[in-house]
Amino acid sequence: MGILQLLVPKDRKFFPLFQQATENLIKASKVLNEMVTTTVPEKRKELIREIEHLEHTGDNITHMIFNELSRNFITPFDREDIHALASAIDDVLDFIHGSSKRIELYRMDTLPDAVVNLAEIILKGSIELNVAVVNLKNMKDVTAIKEACVKINSLENEADDVFNRSIAALFETEKDAIQIIKIKELLSALETATDKCEDAANTIQSILIKYA
Repeated sequence: MGILQLLVPKDRKFFPLFQQATENLIKASKVLNEMVTTTVPEKRKELIREIEHLEHTGDNITHMIFNELSRNFITPFDREDIHALASAIDDVLDFIHGSSKRIELYRMDTLPDAVVNLAEIILKGSIELNVAVVNLKNMKDVTAIKEACVKINSLENEADDVFNRSIAALFETEKDAIQIIKIKELLSALETATDKCEDAANTIQSILIKYA
């Protein structure tokens, strides 16, 4: 039995908060998908407000993790890994929120297919991140954690491909420079959300290397 397997069952603070964070991230990702596919302006505004609320919820969970980190001398794994994982999960949510705000502020009524594709990838990555975090709690199914991290890495590569192809097509077909800037910024924010999801997966893999 590894060191982490001995310590984790005693932890009643960090893992429930991490699970809350990833479950909240899944909720936000689902709302994002609904928001980018709806054709009803009022519904889109309502969903953007919901993402904003979930982003605030995520901030509160992250602050609770950081507070627990400052209060507890003994932690289930390295303090820097706890900080990095909490920050990466929060970053994914921040870029989801930032993407939704760009759609609202730029008054983007029609969205390219790549936006929908990236939103779907973010949701898939969030679900896999939750799988990894839940299994990290007891370290009994290390294979499930590794598989989730590998899937997240693959999803990030897929997001890169979607982003690169869409930007190439945008420069080739769109003649309005302002529209190019708007779409490019939106796509970049969505793609960055997948990067941050991969950062979280990389931190989890680092924890596995140290303790599994």
